[in-house]
Amino acid sequence: MPRRTWSSRLLDVSAKVVPGIGRVRAQKEPFARAWASGNRVALESGLPLWVALGDSMTQGIGARDVDGGWVPRLNARLGEPFAVVNLSASGARVQDVLDDQLPRLPATPALVTVLVGANDMLTRGRRRDVPARFEALLDRLPPGRSVVATLPQGNPQALAVNALIDRAGAAGRIDVADLRGPALGPLRGSLADDWFHPNDVGYERMAGLFEAPVRACLARYPGSRS
Repeated sequence: MPRRTWSSRLLDVSAKVVPGIGRVRAQKEPFARAWASGNRVALESGLPLWVALGDSMTQGIGARDVDGGWVPRLNARLGEPFAVVNLSASGARVQDVLDDQLPRLPATPALVTVLVGANDMLTRGRRRDVPARFEALLDRLPPGRSVVATLPQGNPQALAVNALIDRAGAAGRIDVADLRGPALGPLRGSLADDWFHPNDVGYERMAGLFEAPVRACLARYPGSRS
């Protein structure tokens, strides 16, 4: 499970003061239960598996409901060819993906997506050693059928992570969903009530940013149905 830190406790206090934070945080447990139930169905479905790794944004926290996140939206755009196994967790950092999510990766996924790093960028202390951890993460992904998102932050550690992602993309090991610069569009109207997570508008944009690299990845995978 993601480690609990002082920032988590600070959010507990903030949620009591700012109602929007509490409303969004209240989605954490029901969304996690919904994905856990869906994961069991997906693993027994016989359909090609899309395994989603990451943090609360892959959970879809901030959307009106669990189907409003970018993962269900993108699967719908693709014609729902996949059964989704969403191993993400609210609060997850890169090390949590390495320790908790990758060990549960099914043997032969048709697609793996990674969106993680926002929680690592929150403080200077958290950013330490993130590039090395992300490099280890990239090395453990299934080559040729993984799509990894860049980090939108501009600090040195985020830039180093993005350089690693770009090199892996250039080498053909992964496809890259680019979230840098203006890619995510204006924040106005795209954030949930906590002013941190996307809302339905923001998640629709994220689905669009993942769509092209996912389609490119699937075009090279003989078993895809995209």
